[in-house]
Amino acid sequence: MANNKTFLVVLMVFQVLALNAQSGNTIVLEEVILSDVKLLHFSNGIKVTVLKDSVIQRNGTSLTDLLQFNSTIYFKENGYGMISSPSFRGTNASQTAVVWNGININSQLSGQTDFNTISPQNYKDVVVRSGGGSVQFGSGAIGGSVHLNDTFLFQEHYYNQLVFGYGSFQTKNVTYKTAYGTDKWSLSLGANYKISENDYNYLGTDRKNENGAYNNLDVKATVGYFLSKAKVLKLYHNTFIGDRDFSGTITAAAKDHYKDVTSRSLLEWGNFNGHKISRVKLAYLYEKYRYYPNKEKSDFSYGSSNNLIFNYDYKYTVGNFIFNGIADFNVISAEGTNIENAHRNMFSGTFLLTHHLSEKFRYGVNIRKEVVNDYDSPLLFSMDTNYDVSDRYSINLNASKNYRIPTFNDLYWVGAGAIGNKEVTPESSFQAELGQHIKGEKYTLGLTAYYIISEDLIQWKPNDAGNWMPVNIKDAYNYGLEASLDLRQQWHIHQLSWKNLYAYSKSVDKDTNKQLIYVPFHKITSNIAYQYKAWELYHQLLYNGQVYTTSDNSDFLQGYVLSNIGVGRSFEIDKVISGKIGVKINNLFNKNYQNVAYRPMPNRNYQLNISIKF
Repeated sequence: MANNKTFLVVLMVFQVLALNAQSGNTIVLEEVILSDVKLLHFSNGIKVTVLKDSVIQRNGTSLTDLLQFNSTIYFKENGYGMISSPSFRGTNASQTAVVWNGININSQLSGQTDFNTISPQNYKDVVVRSGGGSVQFGSGAIGGSVHLNDTFLFQEHYYNQLVFGYGSFQTKNVTYKTAYGTDKWSLSLGANYKISENDYNYLGTDRKNENGAYNNLDVKATVGYFLSKAKVLKLYHNTFIGDRDFSGTITAAAKDHYKDVTSRSLLEWGNFNGHKISRVKLAYLYEKYRYYPNKEKSDFSYGSSNNLIFNYDYKYTVGNFIFNGIADFNVISAEGTNIENAHRNMFSGTFLLTHHLSEKFRYGVNIRKEVVNDYDSPLLFSMDTNYDVSDRYSINLNASKNYRIPTFNDLYWVGAGAIGNKEVTPESSFQAELGQHIKGEKYTLGLTAYYIISEDLIQWKPNDAGNWMPVNIKDAYNYGLEASLDLRQQWHIHQLSWKNLYAYSKSVDKDTNKQLIYVPFHKITSNIAYQYKAWELYHQLLYNGQVYTTSDNSDFLQGYVLSNIGVGRSFEIDKVISGKIGVKINNLFNKNYQNVAYRPMPNRNYQLNISIKF
C-alpha cells in the first residue's frame, strides 16, 4: 500500500511540473436550453469533455462506437452489437452512470446501461464527465457519467434531415430528424432504425458469427413552449425497441435471443425569475426484456421495472454565490422470472453550492442524503475547486464520496433465497483528483491524476447450499493518470485537427492484490482530421492494452491496435438542399482481436453514409 501512495504523490508532483490540461470543453449552453443545470453550474473542478455533432457523425452508429474512439472508457462487448459494458477509470459497468436530461437512467434490474442500445445520432452532443458524481447524479456515478442532453431552440427555424447508411454484413441504417421552432415553440423528432445480419468472419478460422443478427429502433421527441416570458413547459420522450440474437463464442455456437424495450418520458415546468429559478419535473421510466435460451423454442425468462420520479429543483443566485436545493422522490417497482414483486420508495435531498470567490478562483461544496425503504443510504459529499493561475494555465482539484445502491437483482433475486438477500448494503467509494490545463491559441494540453478507494463491492458467490447470491465482500482501490493533447491549425481553406487521449489505469482487489479483470493498464485514442473546402479526410486509432480475464491474473487477452479511415464530401443544391456523402473503412488492417475472451470482433468492414438536409 505504501508503494501505491508513493506512486500517487509522484503523479501529483509530476502534474505540477508538467502544466497539464483538461481534455474537456467549457459548457456554455443557456440556462433555458439545458435541462441538466447540475452539469452546467456545478462541475467547476471536474473534467468534462463535450463530443460535438461533427465527431458523432463519424461514429454515430452506437454510443459504444462513439466513446471507445473518443474517450478513455474501455468497453467489453459480447460480440459486435451485443451487450456492451463500460469500464470507466477501472470501475465496473454498474459504476458508470448514464444521465438523460438530468435523470439517471441506469437499469433498476442490472444497475447498468447497455451502450449499444443508445443512438448518439439523436443528440446534438454527448458529454463525458469524469470522476465521482453521486451527489449530483445518484447511484453508479463512481468512475464517471455520460450525459445525453436534448436542446431546445426558441427561434424561427425548420429543417428535415435524412441519413442513409449501408455497410458490410448487410448492415442498413436509416435516420430521420425534423425540427421546427418559433420564439414560443420548439419541436423536434428523431428516429433511427438499424438492421444487420452481422455475420462477420472469425479471422483465423473458417467460421462466421452465425447468431449475431440484430435490429433496433430508437425514437426521440421533444416539445417546448413558453407559457409566458418567465415560464416554459418542456416534454421529452425516448423509446428504444431492440431485437437481437446473442452471439456465441469461438468454441461454442449459440441460439440465444433477446428482446428489450425501454421508454422514458419527462415533463418539465420551469420558472425563470431573475436570480431565482425553479423547476418541477415528472418522469416515468419503463424497461422490459425477454430472454430466450433457444430462439427456436417458446420458453423465455423476463424482467420489467417501472420508475415514477418527482423532482423539485430551486436555484438561487446572490452575488457570486449559486445555491441549489433539490428534492427527489422515486416510486419503483419490478417483477420478473427471478424477481418476485419488488418495490422501492426513495427520497433524496441535495444541496449544491458554488462560489466565484474571484475571477480566478471558484469552488463548490455539495451534499446529498437519501431515505430508502429497503437499505441504509450513506451521507454523500463532494468538494471541487478551480484556480486560473493565468489566462492560459489553471488547476482543478476535487474530492467526493460516492455510492452504488443494490439493484433489484441484488436484493430480490429468488435464487438467493426465499425472499432474496436484503442484507446487501450499498457500495461506497472515496475519490480524489488533481488536474491542470494549459491552453494556447492552437493547442490544449491536459493531465489528470486520480485515486479511488471502494468498499463493500457487491459480488455474486455460491452459498453453502450451492445457490448463487450477492454479498458485500470485495474492497478495491484504483489509481491512474489521464493525458490529452489537442492540436488545431488552419491555413486559409485548409483545416487540421488532431485529438489524442492516453489513460493509465490500475485497479486492484485488496484481498488478492491482483488487477481486476477487464481493466486495461493502457488505452490510447488518436483522431486526426483534415478538411479542404468541402472535402474531409480522417483517421482514427485505438489502442487497448492487455487485460486479465481471470481474477488470479493467470489468463489474459493481448492488447490490440485498431485503425479506421474515412473520407467525406459536403454538397449544396440551390441553397435549399445540403448534404454529405462519406465512406469509412473500419479495422483497416484486418486485425484479429477480442475485448471479451472467446468472442471475436469484426474483420475489415465498410460503411457508406449519405446525409441530406432540406
